[in-house]
Amino acid sequence: MVNKIDGMTLKEMFASGAALLTQNRESVDALNVFPVPDGDTGTNMTQTINSAIREMNAKPYTSVADVADAVARGALKGARGNSGVILSQILRGFARALVGHEEIDSALLAQMIREGANTAYKAVMKPKEGTILTVIRVIAEDTVKIAGQYDDVSALFKTILTSGDAILRKTPDMLPVLKQAGVVDSGGMGLMVVFRGMYAALAGEPVDAGVEEKKTEASLPGEFVDEHASLRVEDIQFGYCTEFIVSHPRPDMKESEVVRLRKRLERIGDCVLVISDLSVVKVHVHTNEPGKAIQYALELGELDAIKIDNMFEEAREREARQAEAEAAKKAEMKEYGIVAVALGEGLANIFRDLNVDQIVDGGQTMNPSIQDLAEAADATNARNVIILPNNTNIILAAQQASELTDKNVVVLQTKSVPMGISAALAFNPEAGVEENTAAMSEAANNVHTASVTYAVRDTNYDSREIHSGDIMGMLDNKLEILGHNAEEVAAECTERMVNEDSSLITVYYGSDVTEEQARALGDVLEEKYPDCDVEVQNGGQPLYYYLVAVE
Repeated sequence: MVNKIDGMTLKEMFASGAALLTQNRESVDALNVFPVPDGDTGTNMTQTINSAIREMNAKPYTSVADVADAVARGALKGARGNSGVILSQILRGFARALVGHEEIDSALLAQMIREGANTAYKAVMKPKEGTILTVIRVIAEDTVKIAGQYDDVSALFKTILTSGDAILRKTPDMLPVLKQAGVVDSGGMGLMVVFRGMYAALAGEPVDAGVEEKKTEASLPGEFVDEHASLRVEDIQFGYCTEFIVSHPRPDMKESEVVRLRKRLERIGDCVLVISDLSVVKVHVHTNEPGKAIQYALELGELDAIKIDNMFEEAREREARQAEAEAAKKAEMKEYGIVAVALGEGLANIFRDLNVDQIVDGGQTMNPSIQDLAEAADATNARNVIILPNNTNIILAAQQASELTDKNVVVLQTKSVPMGISAALAFNPEAGVEENTAAMSEAANNVHTASVTYAVRDTNYDSREIHSGDIMGMLDNKLEILGHNAEEVAAECTERMVNEDSSLITVYYGSDVTEEQARALGDVLEEKYPDCDVEVQNGGQPLYYYLVAVE
């Protein structure tokens, strides 16, 4: 029976949940309804929670409030794609509920789950039922109803799994597209994998660690790995970075004495590193009692290469330099900056030619994190930053990026690269923010986009039978055409987009298409649509043979 969850247990639970999701990432990816070669729900959620675990492991935490706050902060920084952003918001809700608490009882566990659901729903402008949102909401409702019946937190957590599994099985009844494909919601499944991993740790059934952690040990011979150079003054608990070598150990020194030294150092500091092959002992510790650390080590033999750095003073000097640099940077800050998401050197060059300040690698194949987008916004050195996400699965992350930067961030609803290019063309550096937002949005919405790729597996989607290897043509992100030849599918997509008002057709060809193939397609389109200008450009995008824009 477990009456309460303390900080250390919660830390183990989050780590276990992340490890189990890491192990099952590909299985969650496989549940993506759309059979494109970049179904990435499992990947996005895994990268998000692993970012949370790295933040959690960066410093020692004792209360559940501190653990949850670190997890939420790390998840926000690393959140990728819609599923990752929603997971980060659930974890953020957990942290909000745990503020000021040392431990979690059954009542607080229910409150934590409820706040996670509420926070996630608020983050999505148009919540869709049958998704991860439904799963967390129903779990919260069920948990709140029965929390008073349980003193055993582990028993209550087990009912969370029961409730979640039950609603997850019902998601195909809520979303016809899931039913046609014969799968449950991938985001909901990812969440349940995390919860199962958390329960395993709570119940004493640890999952094998699958989360990449930063290495903190160095092998002999070598240099110490110390990451205190990024700490702020207020974050420093132990102020003296102490390093030395026991260069001439006593001839009778035993391994047990090295172990004892490590344990004694852990009682007076953190970031302890004691490495020995019994011929030399390398020691590193952050402590407020460096003299005591040296005294302990003298019991093992002679000391050499003693170095003690005042981390408080280092941090003050570093912060002063950063403040000066920030002040200088603000003095030369410009009015506007533009950030665009694109994958492929050709597309990146097009955006650069349009004076886009920062290109973030990403798109369907790879969703950038919230932190990636926020750092790009900061790098523009502009007061107002316009972000062109250029993908429906990146818009939500872009909107959350404003929380990690002090810039005025404007996110345009560009759902494809051609929409982003059209928006960038409409930018006017002399206009105000609202005027630019309106003009750029209007330009983007005047573009129809077709994307041509291939199916990675057999499935049924939207009453269509799709086979692995089929060429798929999507119009404005909706599957419309199936075929066996990329150029033919691209031509048919173009035919469906062109109307009497169309004046420009632009073909961006991908990394798997030769220039000769693309030019031949351009010739076909020029002959068929003499009233339209036809441009063929090397996009270099992976996985997508063609992006075709009609304006």
